[in-house]
Amino acid sequence: MAVASARHILVDSEAQCLDLKTKIEQGEDFAELAKVHSNCPSGQDGGALGEFGPGMMVPEFDKVVFSAPTNQVQGPVQTQLQEIGRASCRERV
Repeated sequence: MAVASARHILVDSEAQCLDLKTKIEQGEDFAELAKVHSNCPSGQDGGALGEFGPGMMVPEFDKVVFSAPTNQVQGPVQTQLQEIGRASCRERV
């Protein structure tokens, strides 16, 4: 079964999401930005969501995590709020 580990930054607007994504693409540290800007408690841990399998996250986020290239920032991903994330998928051994 496929499992993933992902980080995300939960924010209030698409504009803020796009601004943070640009900063990450320009080399700023994802985890540090999550600590400062994320509205999710996971922000204090650099946005880390731990390991999870398909169907364990909201459908919009789940789809991105399990279909996008690994180790690339994706987003914005629209759920109830805006979030951006970096996903890493692998097979569980």
